[in-house]
Amino acid sequence: MKVAVIGAGWAGLAAAAALREADAKVTVFEAGRTPGGRARRVVHPAFGADLDNGQHVMLGAYTETLALMRRLGRNPDALLMRRPLRLASLDRQFLLSAPPLPAPLHAAVGLLLARGLRLGEKLAALRLIRALQHCHWQPPRDWTVASLLDYHAQPEAVVRNIWGPLCLAALNTPLVQASASLFAAVLRDTLDGHRRNSDVLLPCVDLSALWPDVIALQVKMRYGDTVRRLQPSATGVDVNDERFDAAVVAVPPAIAARLLGNALRASQSPGLLRALQAFEYQPIATLNLRLAAPWSLPEPMMMLREDIGRGQAGQWLFDRARLTGKSKTGELALVCSAAATVANMERQDAIDALVGQIEEQAARAGLPPLPAIEIAELFIEKRATFAAVPKLTRPLNSTPWPNLALAGDWTDTGYPGVLEGAVRSGLAAARVLLSGRLA
Repeated sequence: MKVAVIGAGWAGLAAAAALREADAKVTVFEAGRTPGGRARRVVHPAFGADLDNGQHVMLGAYTETLALMRRLGRNPDALLMRRPLRLASLDRQFLLSAPPLPAPLHAAVGLLLARGLRLGEKLAALRLIRALQHCHWQPPRDWTVASLLDYHAQPEAVVRNIWGPLCLAALNTPLVQASASLFAAVLRDTLDGHRRNSDVLLPCVDLSALWPDVIALQVKMRYGDTVRRLQPSATGVDVNDERFDAAVVAVPPAIAARLLGNALRASQSPGLLRALQAFEYQPIATLNLRLAAPWSLPEPMMMLREDIGRGQAGQWLFDRARLTGKSKTGELALVCSAAATVANMERQDAIDALVGQIEEQAARAGLPPLPAIEIAELFIEKRATFAAVPKLTRPLNSTPWPNLALAGDWTDTGYPGVLEGAVRSGLAAARVLLSGRLA
């Protein structure tokens, strides 16, 4: 079977890997020059090391991604720094560290021992977890995360230190807009399974090197080849006038709508077209800093306190020098989820505000002053993820044509727009095509 995969993000490459395992001849069309999509390597010679277009975090619950890495000969234990669930603020005002106990007891004990919360606030957080367990982690579909937290009377300190940062990290959508159902699904998979599911996995290599580079060497890659014409039929799929037996469309939904619009109208499938066109998006900003001297964080990943009015919109700070082990000087990455504030600022003003956020909170913790900054590179992905809002209609992997499948974290994975959702979607798209071949 000759298959085209359109898009070399994690969803498209996961589909390519599964199809290749089934002996399909796979050609991947990618408009860019690097595998990985929105989680890819960015070559930056001045840094002396490759960067990522955005700093990503994985979880122990990402079972399909970890299994795919192993099938491709990539050892997660060597490429990812695994750390037990731990939320530590840079200013040292908050610390939650889960002990090595069975789940969900580890999270409960971690909450009870957390620094920076009163006992009543800790018990309120535990009551929310218990309430979600009682409803099988399925709050009303029309609730936002803010509605969920209000209903269960979550104190402001708990929202600020726990639920807010976790929601932004997982859903990249503000609390007042984010889907409570998707947030509960993330909490379920991290807190209600094996204790290791809640472990945080921090990449020690660039995101393309984790595994996309490997599959890119095993299939036919067409870099710089933008797909402008796509015509599915009962006998095959024409991609830029080249005939394939089947295809996976693994591009953002707006691009999928443009490629498939005429075909969907002709096939009397307006519902799918409307679903593809209905998505809205949220930005993510990542500030990479190279310092003039070594400077280490107390931990490889730390929380930041936001002050949106001053442009201090970062939520997480990463010690990239510690993660990669390659830099002889200090190297940091600061991440802003739902980063509309940063995206709307002048670039240098945004950099200055975010650097000030680090400096102020490090000073409160008694850390040495931040060394001079040699290089500051701000990446803003304006459409980093779909807005994970309530009652969003997300397409299935199947389409009106058995030889055409959709893949992307925006399909109906049950997850928000995270890497595991992309991988699961790609694998599911491959299954759609392979089941059609066997039918």
